Amino acid sequence: MQPIRINNYCFDRIHTWIQYDLRIPQFVEVVIEVFYPFKRDAEGLVMFNHGFMIGYDPLYYLRKLASTVLEENPLFAINPSNFYNYTTAIVENNWAMAYVAASKIQPGLPWTDVGGNPRVGQAAFAAASYLVKYGATDYFFKGDEHNRDGIFFDQDVVEQARILKPGHNNVIFAGHSVGGAHAQAAACGFEALQELGEKTNCHFNPVMYDREVIPARAKRMAHWQAEDLANPVGLIQLSPVDQQMQLIAPGMEPYRSALAKKEMPIVMIVGDSDQACLSDSNPPAWSSDTLKKTQFTQLSPKGSNSWAVVANVAKGSHTGYLTEDNELCNLADEKARKSDPSIYKAGGEESLFTAELFKKFIATCSGAGGFNGNLSDWIKSDCISWLNRRNPCGKLNLVPFSDGSYIDYASKPSLRKP
Repeated sequence: MQPIRINNYCFDRIHTWIQYDLRIPQFVEVVIEVFYPFKRDAEGLVMFNHGFMIGYDPLYYLRKLASTVLEENPLFAINPSNFYNYTTAIVENNWAMAYVAASKIQPGLPWTDVGGNPRVGQAAFAAASYLVKYGATDYFFKGDEHNRDGIFFDQDVVEQARILKPGHNNVIFAGHSVGGAHAQAAACGFEALQELGEKTNCHFNPVMYDREVIPARAKRMAHWQAEDLANPVGLIQLSPVDQQMQLIAPGMEPYRSALAKKEMPIVMIVGDSDQACLSDSNPPAWSSDTLKKTQFTQLSPKGSNSWAVVANVAKGSHTGYLTEDNELCNLADEKARKSDPSIYKAGGEESLFTAELFKKFIATCSGAGGFNGNLSDWIKSDCISWLNRRNPCGKLNLVPFSDGSYIDYASKPSLRKP
């Protein structure tokens, strides 16, 4: 099937399987939704982790079983891009944007994800690298060097499917809700994912399979060329929600600690009415109490040179970032909406602000190797200068911090010195 084309952009789906490590018989089935320039000359990729996995569907596995006969895979009915359609940002910058819908199993709640699982971020990194190396094709194995001696080998399949310019492997990892925490893991990069995976028993040297009965596979990712791997150049977290539950959700703290030492643009957006990230998350995304342990204090330890920046949206909700309503996110806002019915809803000012944030962030990170500058340059960049104001976009306002500015970051006092 040919990709759907609208003006100068195409939409396509890639259906594959990922094994996290050949030593572990654990697989995840994924469908990658991807938007890319028709000329296949994207200058970078935004990889977005959405705040749900396969949606709220208790009959999912029955549908999956039925699909073996009916050939109607339920994963194809999941469209995260519908809820996070920020394509105006990528079109202006000639970038691509992708999402992964995955049929993960988490004990007790098999059709969704409660956060705190590094495997989801690992899968996003693997999917992003798949797009960098193979492009928009299901038939990667035909052109993979691992299968060079096979009867189906055809290098042109991959060459014609690539969506990024040669030598361009920059990826901005992003996510909302639990997806925001998962993106923290993905943004660490391959070496850190491997190192932390060994320490936490989440071994990571992924193998890609096609989804046939006797699947062909690619060689292990550790044997890929560096230019074929996703190169994280930025991280955007929209109200990230983390969880810590023994065995099933160890949490992302080790990955945040790694990001705190990484010289890379990082933005966290929270909403002042978003209880899902401010109260229900473990730890919370952010708190006005600077002594409280939060995701942000772990990303941006006091006195450190972390590049992480946080901003707080007035009347910001959990669903406000979305471009379309979602039942799971609405549940997260139910209590807050009873207290204040005027908090943002999907498709409103907060989602317009989010699209503009992506546009500014992508433009800032569009250099050959990502952002070209140091921490001070990042804080003074067009993206952060735009963000650091009461009213950065439309009618939306930000909440000022104690010093009157609209952003906070660990090295604020030292950078203000003459």
